[in-house]
Amino acid sequence: MYTYFTMNWNQTAHDFLRICAAFVFALPIGWEREHEEHGLGVRTFPLVAVASCGFVLLGVTLDPADPAARSRIIQGLIAGIGFIGGGAILKGNGSVHGTATAASIWNMGVMGAAVAQGRFDIGLLLTALNFLTLRVLAPIKKKLDLDCVTPPPQK
Repeated sequence: MYTYFTMNWNQTAHDFLRICAAFVFALPIGWEREHEEHGLGVRTFPLVAVASCGFVLLGVTLDPADPAARSRIIQGLIAGIGFIGGGAILKGNGSVHGTATAASIWNMGVMGAAVAQGRFDIGLLLTALNFLTLRVLAPIKKKLDLDCVTPPPQK
């Protein structure tokens, strides 16, 4: 008799750990964007990370004789997250806003995919570098933006 539902508890625990890790790794980025009052934040970034992780975990269950199938999942993931990130970019009044948020969304997608592949080191590194870039380089960017707008002092 064929069973339609089977549960491999070891696989379930493995997948649960990875999805939870992707969620936890994405929280600092979501918090930072929320703290800076951007439209996307503490809900969006973890959801992007866990969805990316989930898609890649599903790819593991595909036919091992067809490695191109996993590649297509990653390709679709890249395109889909690019679409979401594109919605975060706003243009108006001669300026563009949201590019760092869009890049962070893309980075969280990559982080989720890395965690799904068991590359927690890459996931943690991507998260740390993303967080540091947003927190440390933001004041530098603001100063550079002011220098570009402010005319030089008159002699």
